[in-house]
Amino acid sequence: MLFNSHLFIFLFLPICLLGFYRIARHQTEWALSWLVLCSLFFYGWGNPAYLLLMLASIVANFYIGTAISRGLSLSRKKIYLLLGIILNLGFLAYFKYANFFVDSLNYLGADYHLETIVLPLAISFFTFQQIAYLVDAYQDDAKEYQFLHYCLFVTFFPQLIAGPIVHHREMLPQFLQAKISVNWDNIAIGLAIFSLGLFKKVILADGVAEYATPVFSAAETGVEIGMMEAWGGSLAYTLQLYFDFSGYSDMAIGLARLFGITLPINFFSPYKALNIIEFWRRWHITLSRFLRDYLYFPLGGNRKGKFNRYRNLMLTMLLGGLWHGAGWTYVLWGGLHGLFLIINHAWRSLTQHSQIRLGVIGRVLSYLLTFLCVVVAWVFFRAESLDSAFNILGGMIGLNGVYLAVDTELWLVHLFQGLGIEVHLNELSSTFIDEKSMRWIGWLLVVVWFMPNTLQLMQKYQPAINLEQFSPEPGTLQITLNQKFAVLCSLIFIYCVLSLTRVSEFLYFQF
Repeated sequence: MLFNSHLFIFLFLPICLLGFYRIARHQTEWALSWLVLCSLFFYGWGNPAYLLLMLASIVANFYIGTAISRGLSLSRKKIYLLLGIILNLGFLAYFKYANFFVDSLNYLGADYHLETIVLPLAISFFTFQQIAYLVDAYQDDAKEYQFLHYCLFVTFFPQLIAGPIVHHREMLPQFLQAKISVNWDNIAIGLAIFSLGLFKKVILADGVAEYATPVFSAAETGVEIGMMEAWGGSLAYTLQLYFDFSGYSDMAIGLARLFGITLPINFFSPYKALNIIEFWRRWHITLSRFLRDYLYFPLGGNRKGKFNRYRNLMLTMLLGGLWHGAGWTYVLWGGLHGLFLIINHAWRSLTQHSQIRLGVIGRVLSYLLTFLCVVVAWVFFRAESLDSAFNILGGMIGLNGVYLAVDTELWLVHLFQGLGIEVHLNELSSTFIDEKSMRWIGWLLVVVWFMPNTLQLMQKYQPAINLEQFSPEPGTLQITLNQKFAVLCSLIFIYCVLSLTRVSEFLYFQF
């Protein structure tokens, strides 16, 4: 079931929300039970068989976590923690990576056969969340002895499918407040944020997707992609992914707020980052936190010299790339970001004692260089194979020729003909990129770089946990909930619902 579907918006969500507050009048635990049942129904809607797999994972992790929390000796706790991590990673490895490893071995000359394994929805998210819980339990940062509460922590539907990856201590205290009752401020805030997120997904992300998909599909079939098509397709995907994930993050925060729950911040204008280090503090923030706390730090972090620090950064990003998908394109994407981070940290180390200060031009160049690195890396993230990725990258540097949009080409043809130079259309024509797509991309870049994000607009209402780590930008527009804004959100919501002629999945659902 998708957030951007009529079924979810007009049937599932109203029933779940009304039932939750109705039942909470009588008994809080019953209301939480209702929310767990609704969340399980939400997850099992597409493929009920995988609901059993998720429940098996929840039961196993709950009992391992309970055992760790019951005051065992340190050695016993380590055994249970190791068992839990092996169980979770084995579960993830089989369903997500078994086909990838077999295909890789066969490519090297082996001859193994394995039936295609369908990836269970959200397996990476709920597996990582439970690994974090086990580690927190081992470190005495989390304890949970009630199965119902643990189920709610894992399955809460607004963040179940694509995050954020939450900690037990961030969520359960909010659910276990003394009395659950309707808070109309929370309802207004939640609906506003949800509507803005829906607009990002339905209008912006899905709107620009039609310019990215044909380019990458053509590259996969072996069609040589020209420079304008390569840049147009890559920028279109860069913006599609941005608004798709930003829209999901907003919708998750808005939905949780309807139930009186504030989720952690997970996305904060990453294309405004001045460098790659800052980019990863803004993009998929809870995944970055998980990789830092449960992988980078255990590997040694930056405690054992520069070489080990850079090695740990690279290993963390390679595994982060593999987390996103079982393919060499994802590994290369992670490796590129690992390289970018190493260069960024090395540059900081070289300049930390100097008097270098970035002026306006220096900051603009830093923004553009960071954005360029991100766009190039996204080509591997989106491409279906290494060949198609290199096809597009070759086009971006002009190896496959330069083709222009039709309207631009006609203007140039008339110009050249006026100068007495004969030029034919098929020497210039771009198949996939036209003036309309160029305008879409241009306007969306303006929005990304110069407009405040949803959390900034709603900052006075504390829309997310840990938002304070981002200092308010001077002069940032902030919205006040009033009748005019309610009317605006209503119009946005109606426009989005009328545009739901083709329901598309969120891109992060595949991870």
